[in-house]
Amino acid sequence: MPAPWRSPLSRALHRNRSLPNARYFQLATVRPDGSPANRTVVFRNFRGDTDDVQIVCDRRSEKPEQIRQAPQGEICWYFPKTREQFRLSGMLTLVAADDSDPALQQARTAAWQAMSSPGRLLFIWPHPGKPREAASFTDQPPETAAPVENFCLLLLLPDCVDHLELRGDPQNRWRYTHSDGSWDIAEINP
Repeated sequence: MPAPWRSPLSRALHRNRSLPNARYFQLATVRPDGSPANRTVVFRNFRGDTDDVQIVCDRRSEKPEQIRQAPQGEICWYFPKTREQFRLSGMLTLVAADDSDPALQQARTAAWQAMSSPGRLLFIWPHPGKPREAASFTDQPPETAAPVENFCLLLLLPDCVDHLELRGDPQNRWRYTHSDGSWDIAEINP
């Protein structure tokens, strides 16, 4: 059974579906030196019938090392049409080519197969963050059903969700907290 915050989030996704930027959110992690790292990523769906939020990343980027050092993360997702913000915090799981869990590998493969051809290109381009060499970029995406080695699935399993509706006077806000196998819901001040 989906978590209680999934219904308002699904409603926001549906009501903002005409806006391509509604599938983008910010993901914050912690660098090894303790400083924050924040970037915009794309929502790739939920993993099967779980509440795991799916994101993809390149194993050569900074995210995998940050997650190995400190697996906590937070998403901040704003929906402009409905003027809603969702902050989801929890533990991050990186599913790389060498992950031994068959269910996670199946989810990784499904995420790869759901990617567009231009999206797949990023994972065979030169190392992210290194000096640019124009001649080394290709426009021929890998046409393989199996993910390339650089492709990782990143999962966020939320344990706290903050939902703020910015419309209204007063505005509305709820906090969903997971503990002992169940979700508590509290209406809180905006």
